[in-house]
Amino acid sequence: MSIIDIERGKKPRRIDPSDFADEDGLQELINDNPETIPLYEAKEDVKLLVLAREFPTDAGPIDALGTDKDGEIYIIETKLYKNPDKRSVVAQALDYGASLWRHGSNFTEFTALLEESVRDKFGVGLHDKLTEFFSLDEAGTDALLEGLSRNLNDGSFKFVVPMDKLHEPLKDLIVFLNQNSRFDFYAVELEYYRLDERIIVIPKLFGAETKKQSGGRTETTWTVETMLADARAKLLPEEFKVFEFLWAFFRKDAELGRGSTRASFKIRLPSRYGVIPFGEVTAKGTINVYLPSILAKGISESTVGVLVADLAAVDKGFAAKGDLAHSYSRAGLSALVGAKKTDRFIAAVEKFRVAVQ
Repeated sequence: MSIIDIERGKKPRRIDPSDFADEDGLQELINDNPETIPLYEAKEDVKLLVLAREFPTDAGPIDALGTDKDGEIYIIETKLYKNPDKRSVVAQALDYGASLWRHGSNFTEFTALLEESVRDKFGVGLHDKLTEFFSLDEAGTDALLEGLSRNLNDGSFKFVVPMDKLHEPLKDLIVFLNQNSRFDFYAVELEYYRLDERIIVIPKLFGAETKKQSGGRTETTWTVETMLADARAKLLPEEFKVFEFLWAFFRKDAELGRGSTRASFKIRLPSRYGVIPFGEVTAKGTINVYLPSILAKGISESTVGVLVADLAAVDKGFAAKGDLAHSYSRAGLSALVGAKKTDRFIAAVEKFRVAVQ
């Protein structure tokens, strides 16, 4: 399709579509201008931030990885129509999602990779970029990061395939996936025009209406009973004993998580700095301590450093990797199996609680 450029007093010009020379050009366009993906047709008022390009996974690099203010994770895989393997792009994207999910328990490593990418691209840290881009307050940024952790843990991803021209069999496959699975899969056809020094892009989103009709993924409203039942079903018996013990101990300072496929509870510690979003215990078998969120409350690095050292003495998985302000301390429930280890974990948290009262 051509477009007509009409300027008063001048002869109209017909502008024919341009071609992307290669997939790198299409990737650059998405990376620099994520608003060219019209996700607002699928989710009202959505704003996409591309956090990383060529994000590494065991299955290969993801072309682009993004998020929105709710902590949704977008796996973006570009493909040109002329590419002979364009029909395999869905399998490729799903393979990346599976690889990302397999390592979902290591949120520390995930955020460290994002931190490096965001600093290279924007010159600021991940926490600061999320706060600035989405105009969030401290609590909003904490909620976004917790959403990222939850979605990574659950394997809850949104897949987006931008192409210069959509392949008809790809449309059928996306309809099938969206109607018969919990996946959110979208394709974007991008018509691309050059007009003097300007670029004009006409995007068309495919898959959003299909997903609306099929209902899509919904979050589970957990109760204490269903949370414990889910944890019992998913964890080893000795891990469940730890989960149950921690819930009983922190219950007065905890709230139930909102994960769609795995239960969890969040530990909130009252303090003189306000309520501290300390961390989360999940039915996937992990304990996550949100160091950036703790520091963001105004607590000194020395106090948080003592907490990390005490936790790392219980299990090295709790050791922070790099800057405390951009690290997430995490270990498995299996690391606390045995009364002495559980008691030492509780003692470390209680020591921190006393320090911030």
